[in-house]
Amino acid sequence: MRVRAGFSIAYFCALSFVPCAESVIHAQAQSSSPQPAAASTQDSANDLVVAVGKSVLVDCAQTIQRVAIGSAELAEATAVSTTEIMINGKAAGETTLIVWQVGGARQFFNVKIRASTSVANDHMESLRRELRTELPGQTLRVTSEGGNIFLRGTVKDLGSSDRAVQIATTAGKVVNLLYVNVPPPEPQILLKVRFASLDRNMSTQLGINIFSTGAANTVGSITTQQFSPPVVTPGKPGAPATATLSSLLNLFIFRPDLNLGATIQALQANGVLQILAEPNVLTSNGKQGSFLAGGEYPYPVIQGTSTGTGSAPITIQFKEFGVRLNFIPTITPRGTIRLQVAPEVSNLDFSNGLTISGFTVPALDTRKVQTEVELSEGQSFAIGGLLDNRETKNLSKIPFIGDIPVLGKLFQSISKTRTNTELIVIVTPEIVAPIPVGAPLPNVTYPDKFLPTNSSVPMRNPGADVTGVKPLPVPPATVPVEQLIQSMQPEQPLSVNSLSPGAIYTSPEGGVSTGTGASTSPPAPH
Repeated sequence: MRVRAGFSIAYFCALSFVPCAESVIHAQAQSSSPQPAAASTQDSANDLVVAVGKSVLVDCAQTIQRVAIGSAELAEATAVSTTEIMINGKAAGETTLIVWQVGGARQFFNVKIRASTSVANDHMESLRRELRTELPGQTLRVTSEGGNIFLRGTVKDLGSSDRAVQIATTAGKVVNLLYVNVPPPEPQILLKVRFASLDRNMSTQLGINIFSTGAANTVGSITTQQFSPPVVTPGKPGAPATATLSSLLNLFIFRPDLNLGATIQALQANGVLQILAEPNVLTSNGKQGSFLAGGEYPYPVIQGTSTGTGSAPITIQFKEFGVRLNFIPTITPRGTIRLQVAPEVSNLDFSNGLTISGFTVPALDTRKVQTEVELSEGQSFAIGGLLDNRETKNLSKIPFIGDIPVLGKLFQSISKTRTNTELIVIVTPEIVAPIPVGAPLPNVTYPDKFLPTNSSVPMRNPGADVTGVKPLPVPPATVPVEQLIQSMQPEQPLSVNSLSPGAIYTSPEGGVSTGTGASTSPPAPH
């Protein structure tokens, strides 16, 4: 086969491709009458194609003075005689060959080095063999074009798709065109949490205050100051003294004939607090579940600092309390369930609260646990436990007199408090299925019946007899890889902040705003 291509305006070259054992291609250059060297341009260059590891022999009609090739990493050009040039392909790509002839004429060749077909075929066959070995029974087709590897076919899951891409990456840049079988629905996981708490407390208080309004011509009182003593005020000349009692405590004794009295504190109290919370929350595999049964209480927050003579503005914020449960379950390849769980039980504690401008802000009595455990379905773990025993004892006495046997007890005050707390938190995960269609639904047993309904027709959505039959679309058996990955992305978080429209704050002048433009006066302090 002969291919004609002009070297320049004055020259043309006829290339003869002769197959041989060395795969050498001979190029015979023929020329017409010589022309000035200045007439040769690069736009009239010829194209030469050589495979990696092969050679091309170019025969020129004129004597060769010098040769140069653009990229020595792609090809090698050697003048084997005064009219012959040997081009050897080294790596796939394109470059330029320039030949200077005697007399100043130049010849240009665009040299394209393509990959060896046999080597590429061997590489692709080894790639297909690895894919068949690692992914048996899955239809995969591999093609190569322009240095890119195209993966087509259907795999059973995303793991198989990732493995196929990793294997194909060894042969070049991979274009993933695989389809994946639509996976079954994610398992639903029900987490059962049990809070069991028992608080017992016992307090004992004993004390005595003695006062005199004129016994033995003496006015005064004896007290340990642990409990509120009476205040004795001497009278004017000729008038008796008076005693003011702020608290009678438990017992009050007064002898008018002796002008002698006593207030006695003798109190014993027992208290028991029991908490049993059993929140159950259902969520999908790998998704977060949250539960709160309780409420919110307002508390003031000072915004910034005061400037000038005005006071700093106060914002009313809300704090949640009650039974809270947050958890994320994940099914592991071992078939177990790994739980990130944070249960919490809190209640208002007014005994440790604060009073600000006549308003009482309660404290929170909180019990919470945050941990990560791994369980099989139906197994249980006690993830938190507390046994707390405390005893507080306060003793007040008058020196010397309080140390006298028997009689010294009248000059002593004692307060003793004992508390005992027992707490345990148990979690149990279960994989559950939906309630079948037509099966009775769980319901709460109400102690009293509700009023009769206004209609005998149960509330329901219009059926097919009203809307007509609208069959649901049949889900496809396979989807593209990128579509399945996109469907598995987490949804936008659900917004449950209901406080923003009604945020309450207090202005520096004292007005309370509800965040909707309304303003009311604050209640009077108690």
